[in-house]
Amino acid sequence: MSDDMVKVRLLFVDEGDYHDQTVEIPASSLEGHDRLIDCLREDPEVLRRVYVDMDRLVSAYLKEG
Repeated sequence: MSDDMVKVRLLFVDEGDYHDQTVEIPASSLEGHDRLIDCLREDPEVLRRVYVDMDRLVSAYLKEG
């Protein structure tokens, strides 16, 4: 299994205020999912590493570099 990590930028809204956070998840976790949001919601390795408040999540995308 690879130790490669990818950076994901998460954008949240909280009572009209927006803030972002960058997290790292295993690159191998992306392979089992068609969409990034499914990976964040369902992948056991991702769920062990980060908590994502799906009710406040506005967008999520992979960061380049």
